[in-house]
Amino acid sequence: MRLNDYEERVVLINIQSIAKIYKMGKIEVSALRGVTFQIEKGEFVSIMGSSGSGKTTLMDILGCLMRPTKGKYFLEGQDVSELKEDQLAEIRGQKIGFVFQGFNLLARTSALHNVELPLLYSNTSKKERRERAYQALQSVGLENRVHHRPNELSGGQQQRVAIARALVNNPSIIFADEPTGNLDSQSGKEIMEIFDKLHQQGSTIIMVTHERDIAEHAKRIIHLKDGQIIEDTRR
Repeated sequence: MRLNDYEERVVLINIQSIAKIYKMGKIEVSALRGVTFQIEKGEFVSIMGSSGSGKTTLMDILGCLMRPTKGKYFLEGQDVSELKEDQLAEIRGQKIGFVFQGFNLLARTSALHNVELPLLYSNTSKKERRERAYQALQSVGLENRVHHRPNELSGGQQQRVAIARALVNNPSIIFADEPTGNLDSQSGKEIMEIFDKLHQQGSTIIMVTHERDIAEHAKRIIHLKDGQIIEDTRR
């Protein structure tokens, strides 16, 4: 069930004055300039902005793929902004599920084995890995495609496999980076229906997109421009 107004609100993400500066020779480029906001458990948030707005950099920091140059990032109350790479990798494996525009599936591996991958780095038994991977595929409507390889699946089906892989570790947050960017309109609609369902079931989803109609599936839209938030709207 989704959190409602009568349940305790839990802050999952708290970023404070986050800045990211890239050095290109003697030139410094500011990708993010003092970004501050909170995201509560169970929210569905879209991050929008044109190319160069800082949305991908922000996603990478929130997903523990990159450290900020300045500022603080608290994930479930833990300050992760200065953790070492192996500590960030552990958090990614335990708390975060990623869905990318390009699917990022292993070409010679079945859907079931692709979904199992995040569990290979845990102490999960082979039997439990298979069961959890099958359940994740079942949740996205692919229980009849578990032994198919990516080249035997449509683009929409491949993205469903990617979503199942993101879900298999029961993550605290699902990050989706342009999840419909490589899909036709009908497949994109079906993928967004899955995200809508996951949100209704209580999942916390943060999605980067440049498409307004896709962003509007979220209940909150954060709009970036030149590394700063220019609009933060709840719907």
